[in-house]
Amino acid sequence: MKTILDSKSIEKTLDTMAGHICRVWDETSKNRGRFIDLALVGIRSRGGPIADRLAVLITEKTGKKVNKGILDITLYRDDLSLQRGRAIVRATEIDFNIDSMLVYIVDDVLFTGRTIRAAMDAIFDLGRPEIIKLAVLVDRGGRELPIQADCVGLHAEVMPGEVVSVHLSEIDKKDEIILESMKHEI
Repeated sequence: MKTILDSKSIEKTLDTMAGHICRVWDETSKNRGRFIDLALVGIRSRGGPIADRLAVLITEKTGKKVNKGILDITLYRDDLSLQRGRAIVRATEIDFNIDSMLVYIVDDVLFTGRTIRAAMDAIFDLGRPEIIKLAVLVDRGGRELPIQADCVGLHAEVMPGEVVSVHLSEIDKKDEIILESMKHEI
């Protein structure tokens, strides 16, 4: 097990990501010739706290309101029939109209791209954003679908048999990102 980002590094990384999103938001509004509302939609479960933290940082930097919500993608997953037991469906918490917005889907780790594909399907069932972008704390590579993040906190080099685990204080009582070997059952 190796810590690749500690609490302070995560804080700095999120601040950098928030700055990037602010620049894109400003450029997008200028290019469209009108103000476009921003929404950060975190994928349940760790995408939610990341979106919350980014929203606070962006509001501090711009003084503008940032819409935020949480998206449950359980029923949109392409591996739903392969899961053992019952899928646990939780609520999507988006209390605003996403039409014509700049929507950032926010997640902790980008790997195959399948989670993001499911998130886009779920978003389109809620409305028609003007633009959808993707912000992830860690991009570990290994894509199976042609999906790339627009805002990445950390590009991690991950070898076969390794997994990136994001721990957030809101869920795990501490902030850290670790790289560990997958456990093999005998």
